[in-house]
Amino acid sequence: MGGTDRTAEADVLMATRSKSRNVPAGPSPFALPEKQPLRPGKFVDPAKTADGSPRATVALERLDTLWLNTGTLCNLACASCYIDSSPTNDALIYLTAQEAARFLDEITLSGRPVREIGFTGGEPFMNPQFPAMLEDTLSRGHEVLVLTNAMKPMRRHEAALLALKERFDSKLTLRVSIDHHTQQVHEGERGANSWAPMIEGLQWLSANGFSIAAAGRSLAGEGESAARDAYAQLFAGEAINIDAHDPARLVIFPEMDASADVPEISEACWSILGKRPGDIMCASSRMVVHRKGEGAARVVACTLLPYHPQFDLGATLAEADRPVALNHPHCARFCVLGGASCSA
Repeated sequence: MGGTDRTAEADVLMATRSKSRNVPAGPSPFALPEKQPLRPGKFVDPAKTADGSPRATVALERLDTLWLNTGTLCNLACASCYIDSSPTNDALIYLTAQEAARFLDEITLSGRPVREIGFTGGEPFMNPQFPAMLEDTLSRGHEVLVLTNAMKPMRRHEAALLALKERFDSKLTLRVSIDHHTQQVHEGERGANSWAPMIEGLQWLSANGFSIAAAGRSLAGEGESAARDAYAQLFAGEAINIDAHDPARLVIFPEMDASADVPEISEACWSILGKRPGDIMCASSRMVVHRKGEGAARVVACTLLPYHPQFDLGATLAEADRPVALNHPHCARFCVLGGASCSA
């Protein structure tokens, strides 16, 4: 996939995003400071980097997590959402319970050991069929991770969530997005009046004994240790049962910006960086999406790249069992250099 594809994708997303009136007025507090623009010629050739080196690829070693994207519609329009979810962006339409079941059936028939099914969006609880998908997935014995902002869409389903917790207990984990441990920065990213409903939703989940986690974002100039200490203070003060020093319970993601310069990842980088392909998210996960205008849901390489043609891997999980070329800035900044993964 070349620069033209990325530009076309950005134009489509920005046109959709501009229709939303809920975008915060100012720039994202997580914007990369003093960034250099991405140099021309990078991330163009799937086989080679700009300097002609063999590009790194990642094979699917195991399918540990299958993500089901429920759709890009969301009750919020964040300043820098990587997938540009908003109240008006339906670039990924609502996944149906029938479509989700097709992929769960494929897992069952294949005998493939999949540990976890993750639900992401958008905001999953906005999808009318999400409760049915959630119950179906849990009933099949899978661990389930739901990414949510814990606001009104989730709170409308309190009774159903309590019933699922009674039946499946810790098989269900809800990970709530708290972009920062301060209201000012969180609302700078997510918009005014987004803090209190999120805290109240987390308090409800905690008080009712749900398995919960949180996801934050790296703020320039703030070290991870200091951030975890500050989150710990927040959780203690708000009676939220999350261990901020447990990386599985508080994930702090590196910032992403596809327009900022970042080194490409060649095959030689694995030994230079002391990493291996199996450490990268696309070695252990795939995501199901239903793009607007397409007749059926399809499988993409990861949660970060749902729109790019190069990262569309097929109509089934079997078709998607093939190597992925790390040919996008997100592959470098988020996964390899940032060491991040969306899975639990």
